[in-house]
Amino acid sequence: MSDLNEIAGRIVQALIPFLPYLLRIGDAAADEVGRRMGAAAWERARALWERLRSRRSVEPVAQAVVASPDNRALREALREEIARALAEDEALQKEILRLMQSEVIQQVLAKRGSQIRDVVQEAEGGPTIQEIQASEDSNIEGVRQVRRR
Repeated sequence: MSDLNEIAGRIVQALIPFLPYLLRIGDAAADEVGRRMGAAAWERARALWERLRSRRSVEPVAQAVVASPDNRALREALREEIARALAEDEALQKEILRLMQSEVIQQVLAKRGSQIRDVVQEAEGGPTIQEIQASEDSNIEGVRQVRRR
């Protein structure tokens, strides 16, 4: 995911449902409503917003989007402002990319007498689930699952 316009578009999609509440951060009622919409999605949107809101005109454009939620031109303007902010700040870009990473699931599963040897799995970035499982007379040897931050 190297195209900043694509990244910015994904950020806008993640933020849009939460923007009315994100613009009122600190308001306990807004925080509660945001959580009820989905705790993980709310926390991700909140983390993204905290890093983006002070950049250029991101917050004023976001306020315009909330005021006119069906206006595609305003959504596009928000995407452009976010893309510009990412282009201007490499540290912000890296942090946003880290926040946008999806969950990684690594599994080594052996069933019905199978044998698995010498497997290395590496994961980097976002949340990671790692699992090794052998059943039904199976054998797993030499498996390494590595999680890098």
